[in-house]
Amino acid sequence: MSKLFLTQNAMLVAKRKGYKIFKEYRKLNIWGIRSKNETPNKFDDELHVFFNNSKGRIPKWKHFVFPVTTDPGTYWLNNPMNPQGTAMLAPNQYVDTYKIDLHRGKYYALCQRLDKVEVIRDYDRDAVLDFYNGNKEKGMFGINIHRARKSGITYEVENHSAGCQVFQKATDFNAFMKLCEMHRSEHGNKFSYTLIDKRIESRVTLKRVVIGTVALGILVAGIYWIKD
Repeated sequence: MSKLFLTQNAMLVAKRKGYKIFKEYRKLNIWGIRSKNETPNKFDDELHVFFNNSKGRIPKWKHFVFPVTTDPGTYWLNNPMNPQGTAMLAPNQYVDTYKIDLHRGKYYALCQRLDKVEVIRDYDRDAVLDFYNGNKEKGMFGINIHRARKSGITYEVENHSAGCQVFQKATDFNAFMKLCEMHRSEHGNKFSYTLIDKRIESRVTLKRVVIGTVALGILVAGIYWIKD
């Protein structure tokens, strides 16, 4: 699947949901795509970064895709920090919510410092991701965008995410931070993050197909009724 197609698809989703697509020169659009897989501990989601790399009238889009997890690992599902349960970021667009800052005082990452986000609390400690049954809560939770290990590739999430958006590969994270530094030099230390859930999008698409099919059936029936 071409990156141009992915960018265009993101624009269609943004239009339908009323989300912003930033077209200013080198202003990052950072989108997480949560997979349909509900099994925890896997880096089976994607982080998309795309931006207009032209100062001209016609945008020239650059698009990067990185493997990440948008879900907490098994360790924190079994051992939540919060008595209400482990946080999972709710799908939405969070505008001007992030900034480059120290993640847990250790290294620079993209951190939730500027505004609130909404999370879903997985409360039953069964190491199963409960995306629909948990309680929703809005606040400053430190749902950051960071890496797993300092170097190499991490194959299981485990304790690397308690709800943060976490890169599987250290080299990918380093490349991502260079893009963030580029953005900061042009637009200041404010970043937006958009999380899309494929399960929800699939249901919306299916619903539209069903409605369209029913409408077509009614139209065809009406045509035959007129003929009769």
